[in-house]
Amino acid sequence: MTGQDINIPSVVAEVRAAFEAYEAALLANRLAALDRAFWDAEATVRYGVAENLYGADTIARYRRQCEPVPASRRLLNTVITTYGADAATVSTQFRNGDSQQLGRQMQTWIRFEDGWKVVAAHVSVDLATLE
Repeated sequence: MTGQDINIPSVVAEVRAAFEAYEAALLANRLAALDRAFWDAEATVRYGVAENLYGADTIARYRRQCEPVPASRRLLNTVITTYGADAATVSTQFRNGDSQQLGRQMQTWIRFEDGWKVVAAHVSVDLATLE
């Protein structure tokens, strides 16, 4: 891979659109859309603030039991980096409403025949910003 393969503008735009669709589904708690955003495989991993989830089925079950993300969630410092035409990372911070606590989220996205999918995700909170 060369430097010319990093952040190809058209690929960045595709990943941004996929990520924004994921974020809209998250805020609206559209579970089927969230399920589709993740690679449907046992190798898919999502580490959350208080949970470690292995496999798309486990992630989908968790979504149906957890408290939905508040609609007041706002993103900060989102960085999308693409590697060639088929791999990307999305890193962002978030804040819920007027809370001073920052959260962090990182996702690895891979292009499959049916579109961009999250294959790994990690969500955490910044303990230094606890109120």
